[in-house]
Amino acid sequence: MLEGTVEVHSYLGPGDERTLADDVLDGLTRPLKELPPKHFYDDRGSQLFDAICELPEYYQTRTERLILECSAADIVERTGAVELVELGSGSATKTRVLLDAMQDSGRLERYVPVDVSATTVHAAAATLVQEYPGMSVYGVVGDFERHLTHLPEPAGPRLVAFLGGTLGNFPPGTRRRFLRGLRNVLGSDGHLLLGTDLVKDPRVIEAAYDDSAGVTAQFNLNVLHVLNRELDANFDVDAFEHVAFFDRKREWIEMRLRATDSQHVRIGKLDLDIEFAAREEMRTEISAKFTPERLRGDIEAAGLELVEIYTDPDELFAVSLSRRA
Repeated sequence: MLEGTVEVHSYLGPGDERTLADDVLDGLTRPLKELPPKHFYDDRGSQLFDAICELPEYYQTRTERLILECSAADIVERTGAVELVELGSGSATKTRVLLDAMQDSGRLERYVPVDVSATTVHAAAATLVQEYPGMSVYGVVGDFERHLTHLPEPAGPRLVAFLGGTLGNFPPGTRRRFLRGLRNVLGSDGHLLLGTDLVKDPRVIEAAYDDSAGVTAQFNLNVLHVLNRELDANFDVDAFEHVAFFDRKREWIEMRLRATDSQHVRIGKLDLDIEFAAREEMRTEISAKFTPERLRGDIEAAGLELVEIYTDPDELFAVSLSRRA
């Protein structure tokens, strides 16, 4: 079988600096300062997250992989997919489980990774096109919240995978709006594969976001390096500490950065001065945890029909398969 082709298209440019700037201008001037978690994922942030996924406390990745290993053949059989689109593809470790099942079915034609890290997309494309002879790769370097319109036309039945529990980073209203956007790129015979973390013992959840090795703390603090580099800010990164806790009422985890002392921050490219009081916190992530009922409600509100929920024996995590209603 001939080697497949590789195309990588980038939709991030100088204008995207203004997107970060807008988020900073909006989020850091609020009474409770906050930033969206998408700004974690520069090249270093992506590498740190890959390291987090290997930590003993971080059950999500290994549990989701176990679910995929047990269900991939069934997913491919139900969907008839010839193309896998992966949002926030990262290093594509779990992707291989799905690609293997598609290859075994004889249907695999194309893989479409979507990620903000150009380095990550190029590396995955170069590796996977060698591992799966005959498969083409169409890489999209972009923000999956804004650049889904740049996906190629489906090569046939399409499976869109949004794994890792990233859906939980969206507040409820935004989450449902995003799912409606995913519905629009499935095509008439496509399916959506979602990874979602489930509600469980809060101690298990909190440990996953505050590991003993401090890797998650580095990941959280890295966003300050991003602001310093991209917006000419002068955050003293050493003067902030990582905070993670489970909000039992909302059933989501929050990550924050806490100023250990008062600090004046200058953000040069915005001509903006920000004050942090001692012990003041800036929220950098929420990660909602789901019950089956909440998951079904979000899926149906987006105009999708739930086909199946796959989970592990301990019901720590779920992978759900949906299609257009």
